[in-house]
Amino acid sequence: MKNILLIGGSYGIGLAIAKELQYDNKVFIASRTNENISDMNVTHLTFDATTDTLDTSQLPEQIDGLVYCPGSINLRPFKGLKPDAFESDLQVNFIAMVKVIQSILPNLTASKQSSIVMFSSVAASMGMPFHTSVAASKGAIEGFAKALAAEYAPKIRVNVIAPSLTDTPLADKFLNNDVKREKSAERHPLKRVGTSEDMAQMAHFLLSDKSSWISGQIFHVDGGMSTLLVN
Repeated sequence: MKNILLIGGSYGIGLAIAKELQYDNKVFIASRTNENISDMNVTHLTFDATTDTLDTSQLPEQIDGLVYCPGSINLRPFKGLKPDAFESDLQVNFIAMVKVIQSILPNLTASKQSSIVMFSSVAASMGMPFHTSVAASKGAIEGFAKALAAEYAPKIRVNVIAPSLTDTPLADKFLNNDVKREKSAERHPLKRVGTSEDMAQMAHFLLSDKSSWISGQIFHVDGGMSTLLVN
């Protein structure tokens, strides 16, 4: 049984991952609240990635998998974005993640081969209007992941999931009525928006031994948006 640490796991994609993992792994969730997880087979640590320092004394000496889930969707015209907005998105998406990884690096290297899973966005590889801030912070994740994977191979595997719009509380304002949902679905070759379960199943695979020969990769779980042009 593996020890898996989720940073953020009480709602959205993190919660779906926790539900996917809880029966065959020992799952630790570090998040601001234990809402939605109190009846699950997980251990909760109160933690805000943007302000707190992770208390590693509450974690096992060996961590076999880490998933960093916190993120932002800040879609606004570039001319209306102040530098503070870029700094805020970079903080939650990237800087806080780096701090977490550095704090538990001894735990990750204690494993025979640990796996880190990060989340980017389809916007990091496609030019999409109003995405300058989120694309910048998610692009940082993709470059960092490849460099980290190279530096710590074969001891630590590092991979990234890059979703398109996914039906989570974070994306609610983009999917909160039937018209928005239908238009969003039509933008994707597979004609639907993503679900938390789509992302959780990919994360589960990347944390498992079934992916033991995969590292430094960006997986576009995006309904075909990044690679397919369909009439």
